[in-house]
Amino acid sequence: MTFQLVKLTPPPPRDRLLRIPDVERIAGIKKSTVYGLMREGKFPSCVRVTRRLSAWPESAVLNWVQQRIREGGAQ
Repeated sequence: MTFQLVKLTPPPPRDRLLRIPDVERIAGIKKSTVYGLMREGKFPSCVRVTRRLSAWPESAVLNWVQQRIREGGAQ
């Protein structure tokens, strides 16, 4: 009997997709501000899940919040 070594790749980092109510709650801003900042390139883009459903990667929203904290707020 021979054994073959298999190199396992690590799983991708775990992330979740957030709907707009969760994005509003986590980021502390309303939907209109989220979309306005997205248009200006100042907020993470959403992911089109289906034709009528958009969501945001949780990691991107959390990173945006942490960046605002590091910068001391709006620039």
